[in-house]
Amino acid sequence: MHLRSWTNNPPRTIVPRRYSGISKEMADVLAAPQQAPQKARTDSEFRTLGLISVAHWVSHFHLLVLPMLFPFLKAQLGVGYIELGFALTVFAVVSGLTQAPLGYIVDHVGARIILLAGLTLGGLAFILLGLHLSYSWLIASAVLLGIANSVYHPADYAILSEHMDSQRMGRAFSVHTFAGFLGGAVAPAIMAMLVTLVGGFGALIAAGAIGIVVALLLLIVGIPDAGARHQMASGGAKPPRQNILTPALIVLTGFFTLLGLSNAGISNFGVVALMGGYGTSFSTANLALTAYLGFSAVGVLTGGYLADRTHRHGQVAAVCFAINTALVLLIAWVTLPSIALIAVMTIAGFLSGVIAPSRDMLVREAAPPGAAGRAFGIVSTGFNFSGIASPLLFGWIMDQNMPHWVFAVSALFMAMTVVLAFFTERKSPAATGKTDAALSPITGGGPFRGGGPKMPIHQKTRDETP
Repeated sequence: MHLRSWTNNPPRTIVPRRYSGISKEMADVLAAPQQAPQKARTDSEFRTLGLISVAHWVSHFHLLVLPMLFPFLKAQLGVGYIELGFALTVFAVVSGLTQAPLGYIVDHVGARIILLAGLTLGGLAFILLGLHLSYSWLIASAVLLGIANSVYHPADYAILSEHMDSQRMGRAFSVHTFAGFLGGAVAPAIMAMLVTLVGGFGALIAAGAIGIVVALLLLIVGIPDAGARHQMASGGAKPPRQNILTPALIVLTGFFTLLGLSNAGISNFGVVALMGGYGTSFSTANLALTAYLGFSAVGVLTGGYLADRTHRHGQVAAVCFAINTALVLLIAWVTLPSIALIAVMTIAGFLSGVIAPSRDMLVREAAPPGAAGRAFGIVSTGFNFSGIASPLLFGWIMDQNMPHWVFAVSALFMAMTVVLAFFTERKSPAATGKTDAALSPITGGGPFRGGGPKMPIHQKTRDETP
């Protein structure tokens, strides 16, 4: 029978004791068919996330293969560090120029085949360099590696955006980003071990083989596809043609550029600036930078949970970078004791990592339907621009013997990021719908909270006897 409802809570149904056991068994039987597809979908999501994260690990590992082999390459090729640095510049320029076009290809051809091609191309570039080592091959390999590197963000994020549950999207992005951090963190140790075991030539070939092995892994296990062609093959409608260069994505590209500039000064020149301007020892400066980078990775994982629990991603980024601006200015103008310096760098690194999943959620929400590859390809060029400009800018600062300004200029970029963060949020129709639903008395929001449709208070239920 039904209890008469005198409150805003839904009417409760009383089940006679003699039927309660039967009802529970029937509920279990009815729930079982629904739980099986949900479990299969969850397993598929975790498999997809694992495979995409492994691919992202490879991309960051490959970024550091050439720098870790600079002493070997310098000796074998008979060139200086300027020539070797030029190869990295070629890599950065090619990657920046091809990222947006490859995002377009991802959306129209499919993310899976482009991701597999990128892994294979990057692997072959290192293998060919190991087999035919010369300076001309080094530059050619840098071009191929730049093209391969520009594949990952458009393809990875397109697949994750299409195949992950939106309620876990922030955590998925955080795991993906953390895998990249991990690839860069272990690259020096792996390359040192390879050089010791098989020499420089063998290390190049082994590093390339890793990319090809991972491509085969993704192909065998079955990485899902994404993009317009995949949507049409799955029975969906072809996404309408629309302008991808929206104001939101243009602002986000600038946002990514400022993020890259603010972090590059500390990551690449922080140690020499601390030693040259503050009298910090080499070990203390390296420990401070290690704390900054290590806790950035921890912050990424924490930020994933935060991104899944809020829609105010721009405000999350603004708050974190406002605090970081103050912390980095403190480092710039105050000579801190070693313990305090390491503590401040730890907090700054953690906060810089927290905003990464929210940053990616902003891009996903700003991307038009069916255009995730192009959206992430466009905004990721901001990192390429910062990668080209930051060594020149901060190198010039150090050449002028102004080490304090490495941190001061980094803080300036952080402050600019705070301002720009408030212009990055775009209210999507889905979010607007959720807000409307939360305020609607029919869907259980507003004064009728508690979930599920509510009956008007004046409409009472009548008593029934079993």
